[in-house]
Amino acid sequence: MLDAKLINLSAVAEQTKAGYFNQVLTKVNDHAVHLSVMDAPFFWHFHPDSDEVFIVIEGVLLVELETARYELKEGEMLTVPAGVRHRTSPLTPRSVNLTVEKINAESVRVS
Repeated sequence: MLDAKLINLSAVAEQTKAGYFNQVLTKVNDHAVHLSVMDAPFFWHFHPDSDEVFIVIEGVLLVELETARYELKEGEMLTVPAGVRHRTSPLTPRSVNLTVEKINAESVRVS
């Protein structure tokens, strides 16, 4: 029998002081929960086989689609459907986010 796994999100986020950090914290059924810390924009991309959920826990995160822009504040969540091109950027010195997508979801970079 396996025990439950307690994760302190603030402690994990504090380990990253600068740059981009993305770590799988846990897996839930066929999805992975990532902690992402960013201080610069991420490249345009899409996931052909998975939706992606963004949950902001610190700062403000800009999620740009080809047809819309969303400024997510702490405690807000957005789902980007599979196949939709998007990129993320922090609008504060850094953002700390949870992302949820299928395990081993393919990321296709868009030039």
